[in-house]
Amino acid sequence: MIPDETKTERPALPQGDTGTKTVFIKSYGCQMNVYDSQRMADTLAPAGYVETSSPEGADLVILNTCHIREKAAEKVYSEIGRLRVARDERRRAGGDMQIAVAGCVAQAEGAEILRRAPAVDLVVGPQTYHRLPDLIAKARGAKKPVDTDFPVEDKFQVLPAPRREKTLARGPSAFVTVQEGCDKFCTFCVVPYTRGAETSRPVASIVAEVERLAEAGVREISLLGQNVNAYHGEGPDGRIWTLGELLHRLARIEPVTRLRYTTSHPRDMDDSLIEAHRDLPALMPYLHLPVQSGSDRILDVMNRKHTSAEYLRLIETIRHARPDMAFSSDFIVGFPGETDADFEATLRLIEDVSYVSAYSFKYSPRPGTPGAGMADQVDEAVKAERLARLQALTEGQQKAFNQASIARTMDVLFDRKGKHPGQIAGRSPYLQAVQVDADESLIGTVAPVEITTTGAWSLHGILAGSSPKPRLTGWNPIPTRESLLEL
Repeated sequence: MIPDETKTERPALPQGDTGTKTVFIKSYGCQMNVYDSQRMADTLAPAGYVETSSPEGADLVILNTCHIREKAAEKVYSEIGRLRVARDERRRAGGDMQIAVAGCVAQAEGAEILRRAPAVDLVVGPQTYHRLPDLIAKARGAKKPVDTDFPVEDKFQVLPAPRREKTLARGPSAFVTVQEGCDKFCTFCVVPYTRGAETSRPVASIVAEVERLAEAGVREISLLGQNVNAYHGEGPDGRIWTLGELLHRLARIEPVTRLRYTTSHPRDMDDSLIEAHRDLPALMPYLHLPVQSGSDRILDVMNRKHTSAEYLRLIETIRHARPDMAFSSDFIVGFPGETDADFEATLRLIEDVSYVSAYSFKYSPRPGTPGAGMADQVDEAVKAERLARLQALTEGQQKAFNQASIARTMDVLFDRKGKHPGQIAGRSPYLQAVQVDADESLIGTVAPVEITTTGAWSLHGILAGSSPKPRLTGWNPIPTRESLLEL
């Protein structure tokens, strides 16, 4: 969590507020929820709320929920039960605690949350959290508010900018949401129902936010969207800009030195975006490009609207434009009707691409999605066996990639203290964690590091001297089958 703010000047409190209060925000799921949680904290700051790292003793607890995985709602209700006990203890001591449920479970469940969990004081969806101060005030009345609208107003124009010291406390990397919602309607996914149709922020709004972050010391910007490369925001020239055009504009903002974006859909990797990877040194050579399955039959049932061959051709096109590009992906095993042959096709695709990271899951039916009602649901034991095989393959590829980094020099953005005294840590261009023995004054800067060893989950290195070994630019990071066999 973000450190408490205790010595900053605050604006006048709304009527009825008597002083500083504390808020604890727990984020579930994706990076967009992390970004939303930060913006909730920014929204509540003018009302006198400062963040705390624990729900115990908090005046307000917000559960910013995710609805992607199985039993997501049940996990939220279990957490609410624990919070109710903490609130009752606080009341016995003369205090109080408000409990709010936000995010995608709030959007999907709505008033049902209040019925099942009377301890909850308010429910707010991901498109209306800019209304939190008013909703909190209403929650003190007789009727508990539920706000899961898709409002006419643009929440990004309403949200207050974070204070500079708050941005500094969050570190040299920042998320910026540029696109929300999805029009793809994959049969396994709830996003179109909880986040709505694809919408994009205007270029000017994004540029202004990134400029504020840069002025406060941020060096790396990750652009977020449920389907981020479908970005189609209004540009200052009145045209609709693509994500590639937006990245070219953001690359001119100094002193930002790194740009990333996630999550992408293969159908929306247009020429302008691929050219941005070719032309912009600030755009990191690491792309998360979910494929979900290597079987054309399963991809069709998933409504992905691309084939495995089209996906592989896209990978090759991107690598031709940026030879040092590395890829991560998402995989779902055990989708309804998946046969052994379908699963083997997925393993072959993974071998062909050679991923440096992967997120893989057993299929779990999401209520309200077409997949939940499909016949031929796969047995859980089969799902578990397939997932284990897939993860063994992708983990071997990741290990080979990390081993290939040894003796090479790469630029590292240092963003925190290390685990041990005298150590600092950061991220490589490929999002690998890197540990170095160096002075804390380097935190917030980018410096070349020669990689010396690999650990279970990170790399270790030394600051490169005046004559470092060749950097990773131009390096082909694809692990060979021979290197995998050696592991």
